[in-house]
Amino acid sequence: MTDALNFRDPADLVSDLRHGHMVLLLLEDSDGGVTGIVTVAAELCEAQHITFMARQARGLICLGLTRERCDFLHLPQMVEGQGESAPFTLSIEAAEGIETGISAKDRAHTVRVAVAPQTVAADLVQPGHIFPIAAADGGLLTRVDRAEATTDLAQLAGLFPAAVFTEVLDESGNMARGDALERFARTHDLPVGRVSELIDHRLTTERTIESVRQGRVQTRHGEFDLTIYRDINQGSLHIALSHGAIEKDEISVVRVHVTSALRDLVGTTLEGRPTWRFDSSLAEIAASERGVLVLISRPETPEELLASVDRLLGLPVAESPTTQAGYALIGLGAQILNDLGVGRIELLGAPLKYNALAGFGLEVVNFVAPR
Repeated sequence: MTDALNFRDPADLVSDLRHGHMVLLLLEDSDGGVTGIVTVAAELCEAQHITFMARQARGLICLGLTRERCDFLHLPQMVEGQGESAPFTLSIEAAEGIETGISAKDRAHTVRVAVAPQTVAADLVQPGHIFPIAAADGGLLTRVDRAEATTDLAQLAGLFPAAVFTEVLDESGNMARGDALERFARTHDLPVGRVSELIDHRLTTERTIESVRQGRVQTRHGEFDLTIYRDINQGSLHIALSHGAIEKDEISVVRVHVTSALRDLVGTTLEGRPTWRFDSSLAEIAASERGVLVLISRPETPEELLASVDRLLGLPVAESPTTQAGYALIGLGAQILNDLGVGRIELLGAPLKYNALAGFGLEVVNFVAPR
């Protein structure tokens, strides 16, 4: 996209949102692709905002809420164990003050009820015509996706951390990209901001990780620098094993590894789908000039483990569209790599799309398939 568009830095974007304006957020991925999200602060949402999102942007109109707010309102996840999928809760409707619930006026009213200070769970009914998504604790510094970007922006504006948003679709009903997204931005003269810049803005003042242990350890593949990080929001611990002199301008071999019981402990493989195991990743990094293996501690849910078994047995498994498009839950690993001084990455893994890595000062220059 060209600089002739109404690009705004994070401070100006925050001001736009604070004054009740809609803004267009650009979510970049590691392939250079860009998608657009139209958003407005939830507490300032009016019928005309809903109408614009429905008629012009044409995506599903969602409400980003913090997990704390979802719990307070007794909003359970629509599907338990969604893994990397956007964590939709059951849809909602205001219990009073609406007609059918589908009109722009009714949906705006439902949004304002959901974020009003005096609201309790009984003020909402389910199902309804507004689709809440629970943002991850830590927002964009934990998960880089739509709910996190929009709720972070609302919070930075000093407003209730909740936002109404929808993705921009083109005339064919597909995600608007390239020229179609630029035409949309120009036609409606919306303030435009980049999610990567919001991440960078937050990183200048805060982190959701902290280093709690450091030292040298001996492995079967040689010595590594060990750093233990604590997730400040969840309290979980994550491991980083570094090899060589890490420099931002030099390429580092990187693996961000989430444990899988069948893959890492049992050693199972899927025909035609080779993968990097922990030990093979460590060996690859040890053989490189410099590299980092980040082990993310995220226990598998029963549903995820059962899905792994079903894949192994050749049984049907419902794949998440979000997972197929690329992982969004990258914030923890990206923060750790940023803290260790990593810049340019040769990534051990499949060529997936990772959202807004530039905001963490990271660039994937190559993907390396399992050997």
